Amino acid sequence: MTVIFMTSLYHNIDNNRHKTWLLLAIFFVVIIGLGYVFSQVYDSPGILFLAVIFSSLFAVISYWSSDKIVLAMSGAREVTHNNARELYHLVENLCITAGLPAPKIYLIDDSAPNAFATGRDAEHAVICFTTGLLAKLDKTELEGVAAHELSHVGNRDILLATVVTILVGTVVLLADWFSRSLLWGHSRRGNDDREGGQAQILFMIVGLLLAILAPIFATLMQLAISRKREFLADAAAAMLTRYPEGLARALEKISRDREPLEAANRATAHLYIASPFKADTEREVGWFAKLWLTHPPIKERIAALRGMK
Repeated sequence: MTVIFMTSLYHNIDNNRHKTWLLLAIFFVVIIGLGYVFSQVYDSPGILFLAVIFSSLFAVISYWSSDKIVLAMSGAREVTHNNARELYHLVENLCITAGLPAPKIYLIDDSAPNAFATGRDAEHAVICFTTGLLAKLDKTELEGVAAHELSHVGNRDILLATVVTILVGTVVLLADWFSRSLLWGHSRRGNDDREGGQAQILFMIVGLLLAILAPIFATLMQLAISRKREFLADAAAAMLTRYPEGLARALEKISRDREPLEAANRATAHLYIASPFKADTEREVGWFAKLWLTHPPIKERIAALRGMK
């Protein structure tokens, strides 16, 4: 079982490494594209230069510090072996089985049951649980959730997910700023040059379209990656614990809980084991609506887990 699990991990690690570099490349292209268009609109080549510097800076930050940013955004606090002994032992035992180093453990003081993992690699991983999860799940269910998050760690989904969180957020912020500047700002170009004025209008239209479509494209890419990784992490967790029913029951309890997670927001929602927004877990959705969900429908995940018996 361990050999199968580790083989799966090495395959997914390699895939996620390539995907991470691809996402960084796409991020640079989007930012530089926005910078170029707006440098033309405002007749200021310095905007393109600043866009390159800005994208480079945030790419570095997203790799080295995205976990700290996500934990700060979530209001999480670190716990020690002394004040969370049973939880530590549960996670450590799973790590031994999976051949992974023990991660740091954080808690969010919130009665809504949920959990997520973050960090750039297995040596710098963090698993974060809500206090509500610890209170509402039994040991086998909690073990299933912990195994799911450790699967994200082993697959390096956490690097991919946290990088996407920071980069998508950056694209959205820049696009919002650019769109506002187009609507309310003023170009430096003169209006007496008819040909130049027509080119400026064209660039303004292109810039406005980019400002609208760039965050939509980035968000759809983020959500598609998140949904696929949840199915894979569920399967890996079932192999690790050898008891898929534990995770299936945990997902049922999480989805049935009516309390939304106050610490979550749209930028971090895809990191959690289940959507922290209850409307996303309760409603029946069609194929188009699924494009905008951070997670696959809970019923589909539970059916897949119970089909592994």
